[in-house]
Amino acid sequence: MKKIWIVLGVILVVVIMAFSWYKGGYNQAIAKDEAVKSAWAQVDNQLQRRNDLIPNLISTVKGFAAHEKEIFTEVTRLRSQWGKSASIGSKIENANAMGGALSRLLLVAENYPQLKSNENFLSLQAQLEGTENRIAVERMRYNLTVKDFNRFQRLFFGRFFAAQAGVTEPAAYFEAVEGASKVPEVKF
Repeated sequence: MKKIWIVLGVILVVVIMAFSWYKGGYNQAIAKDEAVKSAWAQVDNQLQRRNDLIPNLISTVKGFAAHEKEIFTEVTRLRSQWGKSASIGSKIENANAMGGALSRLLLVAENYPQLKSNENFLSLQAQLEGTENRIAVERMRYNLTVKDFNRFQRLFFGRFFAAQAGVTEPAAYFEAVEGASKVPEVKF
């Protein structure tokens, strides 16, 4: 009789350990899937922030900087030409022209020290930089979470648990779009 209780005890311990192992793996698959969704929600949140913020800031700055439009148009045109330049000589020529346009812009600022658009442009620049940095950080966090999830799915038992939890598709990395290495153009 004592042997039966020992055997039943061992079986019970094995069943409890197997259930705990299964439950832990299943819960880990669910937790990693939710972490990917949460990380993407943060990326999406920052992209929405950019979509809400930037057009409003540009509209505000445009209103204050209407009298500077010609200079900004020229700076934008010259910047675009510099990016399209094929030779070093044409890049130097465009860079010099850009220097002249920026000098005229500085002259405008010197002639009008009370010019409020300067503060608005600095604010726009800071907001653009901050927004893009936030997006970059969230993209990085998302990709790290995706890496962890996809690695788990490829592990020997991870694949089993992911299938049991119904999360068999690997998560997609946030990759830079084609042409992302080109400098974006902000137009006023």
